[in-house]
Amino acid sequence: MNTIDLESCLAARDEKVLAQTIARALEALPPEDLPLHAYCSQGGWVDGSQLAVSVLELRPDTHCILARVGVFFTELVGGCNCQDDPARVNAYGVFEIRIDRISGLARVVADPG
Repeated sequence: MNTIDLESCLAARDEKVLAQTIARALEALPPEDLPLHAYCSQGGWVDGSQLAVSVLELRPDTHCILARVGVFFTELVGGCNCQDDPARVNAYGVFEIRIDRISGLARVVADPG
């Protein structure tokens, strides 16, 4: 479980804007702030230089904003290519994000389902 600051998302009042704000905020994070390694299946190295985030579900309530997001990223697989250059493999993971409405701190976990 990772904790990140998504306070910038609290100002969004409509769900469409909220979804866009969450996606942009996650795409701007350093890749190590998301547990992307949980979805690496061939090497465990993450190239987070080009994350693409899609909000799959939003469930806002009075205490928190619960979001399920899909994240597309590139996994690097070392030593399996000519001259030991790492191969680039498309990868995808789903995460549950729970944003506290007071602090803006968000708990991020890999979605088991």
